[in-house]
Amino acid sequence: MSVDYQDIGQRIKGLRMEKGLTQEQLSERIGVGPSHMSHIESGSTVPSLAVFISILNALDCSADALLCRETQVGKPLMNSWLSEIVADCDPTEAKILSDILICAKQSLRKHKMQN
Repeated sequence: MSVDYQDIGQRIKGLRMEKGLTQEQLSERIGVGPSHMSHIESGSTVPSLAVFISILNALDCSADALLCRETQVGKPLMNSWLSEIVADCDPTEAKILSDILICAKQSLRKHKMQN
């Protein structure tokens, strides 16, 4: 599968315009020149990972919003019910719950393999 940088550039442009930003404003926010931003949007320049992440942050979007035209159905990071359970946890509590869940999953799979 090849990466269509022109398509990614058009998605960046579309999100930029939805946010009411000019190329100059976006380029200033991410620390590149306006011509570089123009080349990214046209697909003639591939942004570095650092620039790509800066674009994501400046446009307040996720990577899949720019990259996922050709992917199959993606797995959610967490089901909504699980998100609700940990929504009010501090980072330490969320990490502990995550560790417990991982251990329980490993135990279930180990038990399943023994039967």
